[in-house]
Amino acid sequence: MSLRERLREADGRGAEARLYERFGVLANPFPASNQTSDNPHYELPADEQAERRIVSFFRDRKSQVVVVEGTQGVGKTNFLNYFESEIRNVLNDREGYYVVRYLADPEASFEGTTRRLFEELGTDHLVRLIKSLRKDDSPIEEARSQDMRTALYRLIELGDDDIGGGNVLESMMQWLLGLRLLKVHRQTLGVQFRLDTVESKTVALRDMVQVSGRADVLNGIFLLLDELEKQGGVLGPTAIARYLSALRAVVDALPRRLFLMIAITPDALMRYSSALPALRGRLQNTIALEPLMDVDDAVELEKFYLDTARRKAREASSDRNHEFERILKKRDVVKCYEKLEKRAERRGDPGVRQREFLHELHVLAEDVIQGNA
Repeated sequence: MSLRERLREADGRGAEARLYERFGVLANPFPASNQTSDNPHYELPADEQAERRIVSFFRDRKSQVVVVEGTQGVGKTNFLNYFESEIRNVLNDREGYYVVRYLADPEASFEGTTRRLFEELGTDHLVRLIKSLRKDDSPIEEARSQDMRTALYRLIELGDDDIGGGNVLESMMQWLLGLRLLKVHRQTLGVQFRLDTVESKTVALRDMVQVSGRADVLNGIFLLLDELEKQGGVLGPTAIARYLSALRAVVDALPRRLFLMIAITPDALMRYSSALPALRGRLQNTIALEPLMDVDDAVELEKFYLDTARRKAREASSDRNHEFERILKKRDVVKCYEKLEKRAERRGDPGVRQREFLHELHVLAEDVIQGNA
């Protein structure tokens, strides 16, 4: 069969209908290794640990740092994806909560993360804060920075027409993001110094959170940091120490209203702890994600992905009593796991990484779907 004929056969609703008729799915149910998002979440014992921490934070708003630790390919990104979605869904009708997902940038500072936090708060948050402070401006005194206090007093003195135009709020956001300080910022906000250092940005973030919390317009920030180990691959020891110091400073500056979930490999956690021992004490609350340790776990994972794909396909179909073929026979799943188990043993891994296993299933399933097996 030529490529043109293959593409014609794989195109459109007809291909989906044939897949559903035979296997009960609309697409290959197993993700390739490069597909790190939009994957179903297989329930883990670690879920309960994370949920307890979230409930505790929601109850008393005391800041928490949760470290999701696991080797590459065991599902850390999937874990963060799942809890980001769960938290957003639960808090969808509650004001004053913000969920920020951030991939660690290969930057020599923590600036990108603090900038992302201010961007997430945005001008809408500033509007709510101004309205609250007009009724009671005492929370402004929670700010340590004179510039922050001056700017907030200036904002609440302005009329709605001045605020509504957006230029004043835009100037405030520019200042918070550390952009170049211009005459308009000094005249409108009364600020004297640019937020151009990690320390000044940390103080500004601390002030904004404290004032907003006292004004009852901010209840909590969920910050989910993924792939923190990448910092070690691009930054030198000095830059890494600066980055980690900034991370520690943010944690220390916000004893309330910050829930920080960090995904990191054990090797990177050990390296970072050596680079900045003072940070290790803030990273004691660890949730460990393990690889697949036996064939029964592997078979269950394959079944979960197939069942999830079939359930989604049924929701889009009126035919719900059909008997379907399995894409992969159980013996093929077992052989796949055993092959990867031997590979893991040669590498010195304690088990089979879920990402590798699912990728191998994807390849095997694709052979069956395309009629090559």
